[in-house]
Amino acid sequence: MTTEREMRDLWTAYETWLAEHWPEGLHALQGPATDAQIRALEERLNVTLPDDYVACLKIHNGQADCGPMLCGWEFLPAEEVGEQWAIWAELLDSDTFEGFSSEPQAGIKSDWWNRRWIPVTHDGGGNHLCLDLDPGVGGRSGQVITMWHDSAERERMADRFLGLFARYVQAVLAGQYVYSDDYGGIVDVSDA
Repeated sequence: MTTEREMRDLWTAYETWLAEHWPEGLHALQGPATDAQIRALEERLNVTLPDDYVACLKIHNGQADCGPMLCGWEFLPAEEVGEQWAIWAELLDSDTFEGFSSEPQAGIKSDWWNRRWIPVTHDGGGNHLCLDLDPGVGGRSGQVITMWHDSAERERMADRFLGLFARYVQAVLAGQYVYSDDYGGIVDVSDA
């Protein structure tokens, strides 16, 4: 229950900020994902999603088509998570990544892509923040990592989704992120 309460409080703070700074972004947030949508996603991916991410989806099932909403990335709805994951799974199954390895930070496997890396955001160019449900030695299941389509770097952004989102909301409220007309969304203040 604590995770759900924490997630609700974070979303309330972020929604209040959006209402003042980017009302269109607030309206682009989708309603809650249903239990059936979450179950369907888990079945498609053959995983159990972390509780904190599920709590997030039960508040907002991603965003409609608009600019960056979450840490400078688009926040994917459950159906789009499955579609993005399927693209990577098809590439993996066709041996596209044969002989490729990544250059991960500690706690992340050196795979180019891993079937248990669940894309929860994207930038429209094939890059994602992923839930890592198959961590390397010293990692934690549910940690959030970067996944670049054309770079071997893999960085651990947070130990869990709730931690990433909490840090992001705090940064937004502190003025480290702003709405940018040029990007049509929320970006780091240094990019605005």
